[in-house]
Amino acid sequence: MANSKNTTVVAVVFWRLGPYHHARLNAAGRILTIVGVEACGMENTYAWDRIDGAENFDRVTLTDEFIPTRSWRKKLRSRMFNELDRIRPEVLIVPGWGSTDAIAGIDWAIQRKIPVICMSESTAWDERRNPIKEWIKRRILSIFTAALVGGTPHRAYMEQLGIPADRVFLGYDAVDNDYFERGSILARSRESDLRGSLNLPRSYFLASARFVPKKNLHRLLEAYTAYRLESRDQNPNFQPWDLILLGDGPLRKELESLRLDLGIAEFVHMPGFKQYADLPSYYGNAGAFVHASTTEQWGLVVNEAMASGLPVLVSKKCGCSEDLVSNGVNGWTFDPSDTDELAELMTQVSSSEERRREMGKHSLSIIKAWGPAHFATGLSMAIDATIANPVKTDPMLLKLILKLLLLL
Repeated sequence: MANSKNTTVVAVVFWRLGPYHHARLNAAGRILTIVGVEACGMENTYAWDRIDGAENFDRVTLTDEFIPTRSWRKKLRSRMFNELDRIRPEVLIVPGWGSTDAIAGIDWAIQRKIPVICMSESTAWDERRNPIKEWIKRRILSIFTAALVGGTPHRAYMEQLGIPADRVFLGYDAVDNDYFERGSILARSRESDLRGSLNLPRSYFLASARFVPKKNLHRLLEAYTAYRLESRDQNPNFQPWDLILLGDGPLRKELESLRLDLGIAEFVHMPGFKQYADLPSYYGNAGAFVHASTTEQWGLVVNEAMASGLPVLVSKKCGCSEDLVSNGVNGWTFDPSDTDELAELMTQVSSSEERRREMGKHSLSIIKAWGPAHFATGLSMAIDATIANPVKTDPMLLKLILKLLLLL
């Protein structure tokens, strides 16, 4: 007999409900009673089209659009309190501890004496750590009854900050694997049509990122240039792959100039930001995926690429690399500052079609364990741990935590 749905009312706060969040909450809503609380309907960091509705969960949107003003933050806090009072969740889930939506949710939970669980993809090394701020974090994290994190390095950081190991669960960083697997299969079946309509090259590496410094795209272009020279030197008959960079951002003109200076403009395609519905067409017909960030808390594009059956070349500074990339099996990790290393790996993955296909199969096999169902299971376990043994916090410490949150 199937297990009945958990009737504990759970509110999950997200800044904005994009495709990833819908997939996670829909999966969680199959086994939990979930309300998704969206802080803002639109904002500029990620240009996703707005996704309305919800399948297996209830949904509340607090504000139509993010406005970086004090009055907007006050309005968000007021609406957060009003809606949570209406929903009356028995457990609150918040994304971290430093954003406006998370702070408002934590404030509400403290005042209403409701247990609160943290979702986090922070690692000890994704940015320079200040001892004073780390001390503040430890005090803040004492309010959390459990944590749902991305992977191994994220679990280690939560434990370092004081959350007991038996209260830290994996599964936070998930995408809709089935969507990308199905979409990429369809894209490959329509390969000739898509190559014409999207102007896709015969064979190509794919990268997808915002055009901002931490994505390290200038080094990716330098490594790609070295790859073209290296592969031709090793085998004059070899046809190097092209490179497609999906995305947009403030560095676009600089990157366009760099590809001209490097003499690779003919082979590096920059078609701009693509909406969710367009992504499988690019993933499905790519040869391999590259993610070169100098720092990345997780890197959900790697999940997407693996669910699309691609080998992946992933910077060691990406939080997902330890759990998702098995060197020589489904791809390789690399030092994002070493363009020669990346160039060599690009040569390896593009020089054997048989090996490339085998690696893609391994990617698909590995990522199946890291889909939305993993999020749902991890969240359910965190909730069970919270209900079985709620954390008791001293009232004076709660007042201190509220003050510390205002310093963030």
